[in-house]
Amino acid sequence: MKNYILNRLLQLIPILLGISFLTFGMMQFAAGDAVDIIYEQSSVSDEIKAAKRSELGLDQPFLIQYSRWLVGIVTGDLGRSFISGKLVFETFIDKLPATIELMLVSIALTIFIATPLGILSAVYQNRAIDYLIRFLTFIGNSMPNFFAGLLLIYFLALQLNLLPIMGNDWRAIIMPSLTLTISMGAKYTRQIRAIVLEELQKPYVIGARSRGVHEFTILTRSVLRSSLIVIITLIALSMGSLLGGTAIVETIFMWDGVGKMAVDAILMRDYPMIQAYVVWMASIYVLINLAADILYHKLDPRIL
Repeated sequence: MKNYILNRLLQLIPILLGISFLTFGMMQFAAGDAVDIIYEQSSVSDEIKAAKRSELGLDQPFLIQYSRWLVGIVTGDLGRSFISGKLVFETFIDKLPATIELMLVSIALTIFIATPLGILSAVYQNRAIDYLIRFLTFIGNSMPNFFAGLLLIYFLALQLNLLPIMGNDWRAIIMPSLTLTISMGAKYTRQIRAIVLEELQKPYVIGARSRGVHEFTILTRSVLRSSLIVIITLIALSMGSLLGGTAIVETIFMWDGVGKMAVDAILMRDYPMIQAYVVWMASIYVLINLAADILYHKLDPRIL
């Protein structure tokens, strides 16, 4: 097991290095001069700009700048924001708890809703309840997050006055998490239905039924266990996306997380923050996929 984990970690290193190089290069060559961006709202002399470039190390060759930035990432020094002047790392740490909270609530709601619906739809295949669940999941899967969020705001906040659009208490997280659950739940339900239908046709299920094993026991102890790999895959993909911050949802509900921070950084051209965000997203995805691979290997040692 240790060798398996070590080999997977070694495979991730060149991927992360390549992403970091492309990210830094794109910001350097596409963003324009960072010092001009900093002083675009004020008139300063060329001497002051030159001194600022020297202070930030922007007068160095590209590879030297990249090397310093890469060393900073490894040591936790992601630089300072062009706008606020705060350390980028500290800003990330400050915004991350809100994003993690939203992620955990959304995934918990999704699993709680999608798992029984997916199983129910598979067990009652081609019956009225199956058609209803498939119709609802089709709608949920087709609906963009921003549109679902606006519908929830209109009905739950403006018309019924049940929930706040934004805030700091526990009620404020309900609508953004429901918005994310609509699309994720629809996707999860359809995937779980498909894998359960496939498992129900396998010989071990037919054999268990012929021996008189109760259907509920077959579903919970055999079919659902065999479906865990698919469910883990879905959870891993969702965690990677949600930990990166759901920019649109966080912006709509003014949820002060990583996604909203990234949107603000893009609008204000805060390039150190954008660079750090892209590297964060890449790191989260590869680490979540690594964790999923390890769980696959644990559940089924034949998977290499």
